[in-house]
Amino acid sequence: MKLEMALATALVLAVVSWTQEFFPKEAHTLNWGKFSGFWYIIAIATDTQGFLPAKDKRKLGASVVKVHKTGQLKVVIAFSRPKGCQSMETILKKDRKKPVFRNTLKGIKGFHVLSTDYTYGLVYLRLGRAGNNYKSLLLFNRQNISSFLSLREFLDTCHILQLTNQATILPKDDSCAHTILP
Repeated sequence: MKLEMALATALVLAVVSWTQEFFPKEAHTLNWGKFSGFWYIIAIATDTQGFLPAKDKRKLGASVVKVHKTGQLKVVIAFSRPKGCQSMETILKKDRKKPVFRNTLKGIKGFHVLSTDYTYGLVYLRLGRAGNNYKSLLLFNRQNISSFLSLREFLDTCHILQLTNQATILPKDDSCAHTILP
């Protein structure tokens, strides 16, 4: 019995340690100039209740990311929500100690680029206020379709973040996305 408990504890510690090492880990060599620009949001996984509209009302999302000043990003995100297409614009500041951009006044605890080749990007977004914390994983793409490999990476990351049940590939209707074209 003691051996089983010790093995179970070791396994839990290994998984927690591995997850903390793996996420969030933004590449230190990320070129924000190359990452900047217009992105379609092809897929989303979120634990935020009521964020997405009914399946027949969903559309591609979009984001525009730009370097605002040194250590700051201007991010605009547009999504099809239950009340129609809505967009949000915010300035995020780089944390001095961690590889993350944030704006805690607006409830954005973290904007992390987990991986990118500059044609796609896997973005981990942490939101929260007043003890409520939410996480979202977004699959960015320069075109309104994604490659099999980037979609596979998105689904694998959803599994690691325990967002698999909330993962959605958005339909190709880009009418909402085009509301924020630069």
